[in-house]
Amino acid sequence: MCGIAGFFSSQIEFKAGDKYRNILYEMKKSLFHRGPDDSGIYLGRHCGFAHTRLAIRDVNNGRQPMIRTINNNDYVIVYNGEIYNTEILRYNLKSEGWHFETKSDTEVVLLLFLQYGPEFVKKLDGIFSFAIYDSGHDILYLYRDQFGIKPLFYTWLDDEKSIVFASEIKALFKYGDVKPVVDRNGLNEIFGLGPARQPGNAVFKGIKEVKPGNYLVCTKYGITKKVYWSLESRYHKDDYEKTIEKTRYLLEDAVVRQMVSDKEVPICTFLSGGIDSSLVSAICAMKLKEKGEILSTYSFDFAGNEKYFKANSFQPSQDAPYAKKMVEYLGTNHTILKCDYDKQAELLYDSVDSHDLPCMADIDSSLVYFCREVSKKHKVVLTGECADEIFGGYPWFHREEFLKCGTFPWTPDLSPRKQLLKQDVLVELDMDDYVKSAYESAVSEINILPWENEIQSQRRQISYLNIRFFMQTLLNRMDRTSMHSGLEARVPFADRKLLQYVFNIPWDMKCRNGLVKNILRQAARGRVPEEVLFRKKSPYPKSYNPYYEKMLIEKLKKDIKDGAPVLSLIDEKKLTDFMAGEKDYGAPWYGQLMAGPQMLAYLIQINYWLNKYKIKIEL
Repeated sequence: MCGIAGFFSSQIEFKAGDKYRNILYEMKKSLFHRGPDDSGIYLGRHCGFAHTRLAIRDVNNGRQPMIRTINNNDYVIVYNGEIYNTEILRYNLKSEGWHFETKSDTEVVLLLFLQYGPEFVKKLDGIFSFAIYDSGHDILYLYRDQFGIKPLFYTWLDDEKSIVFASEIKALFKYGDVKPVVDRNGLNEIFGLGPARQPGNAVFKGIKEVKPGNYLVCTKYGITKKVYWSLESRYHKDDYEKTIEKTRYLLEDAVVRQMVSDKEVPICTFLSGGIDSSLVSAICAMKLKEKGEILSTYSFDFAGNEKYFKANSFQPSQDAPYAKKMVEYLGTNHTILKCDYDKQAELLYDSVDSHDLPCMADIDSSLVYFCREVSKKHKVVLTGECADEIFGGYPWFHREEFLKCGTFPWTPDLSPRKQLLKQDVLVELDMDDYVKSAYESAVSEINILPWENEIQSQRRQISYLNIRFFMQTLLNRMDRTSMHSGLEARVPFADRKLLQYVFNIPWDMKCRNGLVKNILRQAARGRVPEEVLFRKKSPYPKSYNPYYEKMLIEKLKKDIKDGAPVLSLIDEKKLTDFMAGEKDYGAPWYGQLMAGPQMLAYLIQINYWLNKYKIKIEL
């Protein structure tokens, strides 16, 4: 995994002087955390690239930017990702007469472009974002994987004749003409949808992200957006037993393909004791055992939770006992990491730094801590992320009130979000209309099959929204928190073939006899113990220590005293009353975990974000 950045303009001579070379160095420096092993820049006549590298494959020879010169024309690539079908693609290219100078997947991607042209991306199986510059035709291409697992932001200048791009927003600001401005739309993203975002929207005015399954073609005539992959609604032909068998095959195949790395770069897994991470860990442990190796696993918890945890409908049980059962069952080298409430609060700021945006508050900051600790021994981790989105694990797949709510089911009520805003800000934002428009736009993308009844159509809609919205938020969280410490996180459940197949499995199979995630559980038989196999879903853990809430309140009070920029948007009296009132731990305002205390943490993040980035607000 890596960090990439750069710029392109057919109207600017970048080679003249040191200005643009210095910009590339600054962009590269801002992304160093994503790739601390190596770095490089390329500066051509109309294009500049910067790269930081986390060396996973061909550690010695895979340096970037990578250049191939043909007929005096340079073809240059900066690449972030892992291609899981690299060896097949390499074999095919060799049969076409291409020779290789490295064993890296970066070179495979570049030669595929040269052999097949821009649509070659359809052949890639993996997670990626990359830029390719064709100097002969003076064209820049920007690509992003099918589900947006790897980030890629951009902004255009000079009437769309110049473009600046980067893995993270912070690098864009190193190009002097890009400024941190947030307008009405951006504030609606933060307060109305946040920590989610509409696909393609990066909150800052004028900054976008390449949408998943898309690529951009940048020429002297402007920017053209191309869709190369989209989720398809199809009739499911397989019977129940065949569906279980194929799901098992597709998942195990995805996990095994994603275990790729050089021998000196061992993998590990996150193991919570839930069905998702347990199954991924079981497959990894089995494959490593065949080679005489033992899998390393990690589980997470919070100091004091054994004392303060209270079960609720969203979080019915703690993970620790189940993680212990899986460790004993698999025989892994296991490490339990615990985060205390001081560290969790302290890292709220690092979370914003990693996203360049307010994010999932302490749900995010704790993962920053855990990933930092894991990165001290490992560079690659496989996770169980994304299983709930495709197998129907969340409450909103099952409850009628969510199916018929007519909005994003993880945010069915905007009242908790609106209660603290100033009245004039509320009027200006018109949050209800903005969220309604975002929802209707998303729903319009879904292809409903003609024979589906109302309930089936609603479940397909919710499945699609989960994949394109809710899952994207969690993928963003996983990438930023892991890469903030140079840890590469892989998500086998977001495999293209697996996800496309499971998306179309009928609900009466997915939830047969009312069993949540039934198909996944049946596919996991024999891989995990029965008590884990049929454990009721419990999401990522969070702190229930009451002292944590008190600490957040003290932090907010100090911010207010110091002249908090968030007070330009938040009513101070409403905020004071909120801090003094009792917080609900079991009624989320986003997802399953973000309840009363997380609203406090989210406001702390928003205030820090406004202050650090010196954001200009345009209303």
